[in-house]
Amino acid sequence: MKKFTIYHNPRCRKSREALKFLEEKGFTGEVIHYIEYPFTKESLQKVLNKIDLQPSAIVRKNETQWKDIPNRSVLSEDETLDFLVKFPKLIERPIVVIGDKGVLARPLENLTLFLKSY
Repeated sequence: MKKFTIYHNPRCRKSREALKFLEEKGFTGEVIHYIEYPFTKESLQKVLNKIDLQPSAIVRKNETQWKDIPNRSVLSEDETLDFLVKFPKLIERPIVVIGDKGVLARPLENLTLFLKSY
């Protein structure tokens, strides 16, 4: 069975559910608390490439930090990526990666479908 990496926030119920689900299915791997150990721009871009999403697709748009950004609706993807690196709380979670593929595991059904190929 392949090992996973989960970009995890232990304070998030959905993130805890995804981690528990992986463990119950017999997967083992690395848990990265991305709030404590934030992404670099390069590392977050690599993860985005694996989950095949643009930065704007993983923004928690209801967070105050996001709402407080002036002109956020006209930000480029690169500028959005910069904000996600600067404010990791804005990153939607959890993100699960296995090898060179991954998924934004919210809702949990996304993870279930992703794991069918493993």
